[in-house]
Formats: sequence, C-alpha cells, structure tokens
Amino acid sequence: MALTAAAPVKVVAICGSLRKDSYNRGLIRAAIELSKGDIEGLQIEDVDIAALPMLNTDLEEDGRFPVEVEAFRRKILEADCVLFASPEYNYSVTAPMKNALDWASRPPNMWGGKAAAIVSAAGLFGGAKGQSHLRDIGVFLDLHFVNKPEFVLDIIHPPPKLDAHGHFPDEHTLLRLKQILLSLKAFSLQLRSNNNN
Repeated sequence: MALTAAAPVKVVAICGSLRKDSYNRGLIRAAIELSKGDIEGLQIEDVDIAALPMLNTDLEEDGRFPVEVEAFRRKILEADCVLFASPEYNYSVTAPMKNALDWASRPPNMWGGKAAAIVSAAGLFGGAKGQSHLRDIGVFLDLHFVNKPEFVLDIIHPPPKLDAHGHFPDEHTLLRLKQILLSLKAFSLQLRSNNNN
C-alpha cells in the first residue's frame, strides 16, 4: 500500500487470549494509551479475533470468505504493521491466534511484507517459547519481526498488578512497552521508505 512519509503508522493489535481480563489484553490497552499520549504518528486498533470461525475451507465460496473473516482480512490489509499480544499455551501460540494467522494467510496472503512485534504476558519465562513459535510461523507468512527489544512479562513471580480499569500502573512495564512500540514504528517507516524507492 503506497503511503506518504507523513501518513501515520497504522497498527493492528491482535490478542491471542479471548479472556476479557487477560494480561495480554491489558498490554494492548496500555499500548493504545501510549500511542495516544507518548508516541506521535502511531495509530493502534485492537482487532478482536473471537468471532472468527475455525478455519474450514468449505466456508470459502466463489473466492469469498465468511463475513467475519472478510472484515478481519481487510483490517490486516489496511494496516502497516501488526502488534501481537501472544500468551504461551503448551510452548506455542493459542488456538485463536493460530486460527487468525491461518485465515489471513489464505490466498492472497494479507500478512506479507508487514512489520510485526510481539509482546507476551505468561508464566515461567513470560512466553518466550511461544514467541519463538510465532516467529517461525511468521517466516512462512512473510512477516518481518522487530528483533529488539524483546518483551516478555512474567505474570507469576510476582504477578503484575492491574488498576481498576485493567491498566498497568507499573512505570517500568510501560517504559519497556513504549520502547518496543517505538521500534515497531521505526521499522514500519523503514519498510515504507524501501517500498516507495
């Protein structure tokens, strides 16, 4: 998609947890707040994947997808980049996340050429193994992931606190989140510049 240098970077944020009060959804809320106040030129939209049917190519008719899938694919197409908030289930991504990745990869692949970043709130190592698996999937989808900084949040030792509105009050967590958003923005602009040359 051709964009001018002054156009804002449009981010689609996808949470792999369907739980309303998940820490990963809290990370997306925090990212949206940061984009409104602290990061100029970054627009983040939280795109819910709960309504997507499980992938079944029988649902594709005459080159068209179910209504919910068409809307989701359009959101991905119109975005410059993707922010994944991905918990770790059994050393991998969640079923809803994999389902969303697969639907948007159906021809034509909506993910191709886009910058992406991953944040995770999970137990043990904070989702590092799940992130690694998501990166492996992204290689086939032609996603270009931000390598540094990495963002994994251990929610067990000790569990992070959320305020009454489900936001992270911890300044250190917010600073780390801001750094990865700035990196995603810079990488997206770099890819935009490369595509325009």
